[in-house]
Amino acid sequence: MPARLIESLATTEPLAELFSDQSVLQAMLDFEVALARAEARVEVVPQTAAEHIAAVAMADNFDMASLAHAMLRAGTAAIPVVKALTEKVRARHPEAARYVHWGATSQDVADTALILLLKRARPLLYDDVARLETALAELSDQHKNTVMLGRTLMQAAPPVTFGLKAAGWFAAIRRSRARIDAAFAESLIVQLGGATGTLASLGEKGVGVTEELAKELGLACPPAPWHTHRDRLATLICSCGVLTGAMGKMARDVSLLMQNEVGEVAEPGGEGRGGSSTMPHKRNPIGSTLTLAAAQRVPELVATFLSAMVQEHERAAGGWQAEWPVVAGVIQSAGLAAASMAEVAEGLTVDAQRMRTNIDATKGVIFAERAMILLGAKLGRDVAHNVLEEATRKSAIQGQHLASVLEEMPEITAHIDRATLRQLEVPEQYLGSAEAFRQALLASSCGKKRNQEQ
Repeated sequence: MPARLIESLATTEPLAELFSDQSVLQAMLDFEVALARAEARVEVVPQTAAEHIAAVAMADNFDMASLAHAMLRAGTAAIPVVKALTEKVRARHPEAARYVHWGATSQDVADTALILLLKRARPLLYDDVARLETALAELSDQHKNTVMLGRTLMQAAPPVTFGLKAAGWFAAIRRSRARIDAAFAESLIVQLGGATGTLASLGEKGVGVTEELAKELGLACPPAPWHTHRDRLATLICSCGVLTGAMGKMARDVSLLMQNEVGEVAEPGGEGRGGSSTMPHKRNPIGSTLTLAAAQRVPELVATFLSAMVQEHERAAGGWQAEWPVVAGVIQSAGLAAASMAEVAEGLTVDAQRMRTNIDATKGVIFAERAMILLGAKLGRDVAHNVLEEATRKSAIQGQHLASVLEEMPEITAHIDRATLRQLEVPEQYLGSAEAFRQALLASSCGKKRNQEQ
């Protein structure tokens, strides 16, 4: 795995590879090659110069350790890379070396390289989010009639269905992906502004070079350079933060439902997954744990990016220099959460019988609201509430089901017949609009198509 040990719980293997030294350097070199080709097409530099630059601009040709040391001294990643690339080109063709990095500035290299990395990260992130959405939609359909306790403030409450819970996870993640779609579409743009964002060094050909550079890299062309305007990237980073939080909410629910005392779901196991170094009986919520860890990290990274938006004039001192590790951390955390929760959702075991048992263990007190509504129609809500509070206290003290206690209370039976009371604790009869809400949550464009095919 390309990730260092210290990062092994914070990324996936594909994303670790994407943000590896080799990949980051290649993205910068790809910018320089594309710039030379674009300038050759509009006759700013000779075509032969572009060919010689492309011939040596491969990451394997460079000493990574030396570059890293020089970057720290230079305060920017671009200066040492451009210098090293120029020397490589000079050794091959001295005349062509004159045209390396022609008209660009250091931030043009750094920003466009970052955008290229984001472009390559996009499908990696999307693939796992799509897997997660598909698995959750299927879980919701499979368990549309599986009743379980609702829980409010960590306490037992009237029943819901597991299908509704899964649909809620699905919808939040799908909304988050829609936001990221829009943010990626706006953010994947080239950066070329030269010294102060005017491209004065390219004269009247600046706009043409930018357009050709965008085509060469497969990026959009912005109306103007954006060196100190980081709003597009900020929107993407914030959207990734919301997505990670949405997956964290699912992870929190799953980990709580996996507690031994609850035992309603279980993550998939397997060799080396979910065990304990000291307790052989353990089956830990590993996917949820990794996702919760990501959801803990990302908010601070998002805050850092937002703080770094306040940049000075035409080139920032410290603002954009702070971004690379922040962006890499957010994307890798979101990607890890998506991959982890996709695996969880695809292999989640749902114990419908345990869910029913946990409902029964409440001895019907979770249906006190239902009884209160029935009684409130006769006595008024406040009086009914007081009567039901007393009834639930008796139920707890006597260890009896709520319905049995209510059958012994004349103030109840005077208004609610015993046949109704005997049906009071049937959870399927107190689900309200759960199924309508479940279907509405799944009714995205993808969901509608899926439902039509069933």
